Amino acid sequence: MTEDETFHRVDWYAEELTARAFTRCRFLEVDLTEASTRGVVFTDCTFGNVRFNASKHTDSAFTGCTFERCNLFDTEFVGCKLVGSGFAECSLRPLRVTGGDWSFVNLPGADLRGSTFQGVRMREVDLAGANCVETVFTDADLSGAQLHGTKFSRADLRGSDLTALDPLQAELDGAIIDAAQAVVLAGALGLRVR
Repeated sequence: MTEDETFHRVDWYAEELTARAFTRCRFLEVDLTEASTRGVVFTDCTFGNVRFNASKHTDSAFTGCTFERCNLFDTEFVGCKLVGSGFAECSLRPLRVTGGDWSFVNLPGADLRGSTFQGVRMREVDLAGANCVETVFTDADLSGAQLHGTKFSRADLRGSDLTALDPLQAELDGAIIDAAQAVVLAGALGLRVR
């Protein structure tokens, strides 16, 4: 395990990182372009100006981490845990997330247009004011999520938990939902479906 270390301007281009653990480490201007992680655990780490472009992360964890001004263009997360992490001034699109746990992640105002979140646990995620136009959120657990002012225009929301969504406080024009979700949203508007 690596603790309390700072990695500055390290070139990990196309590196394959497996079964490593980093705690309270700082990664500054690190190049992780086309890198891959598998079973790597980052706990309470800070990533500043890190290039994650076209990287792939499988069964890894980034818990309680801070991402500042990072570039995650075409980054993929499969079965990863990002509980309690936050993103500020990051380039996040297009992002692909399959499975895993993104609960309590802070993404307020994030530009997620065209990204994909499939089967992801996102309980109490903060997406307030986020631009999720044409984003895919299928079979995602968005219970308790902060969705005030979120733009879901033309987004695919089928199969996701939308109980936290106030349809009057988000942009939903052209969004795709299923019949069960239509009942939930109708109820949020005070309508009764019979």
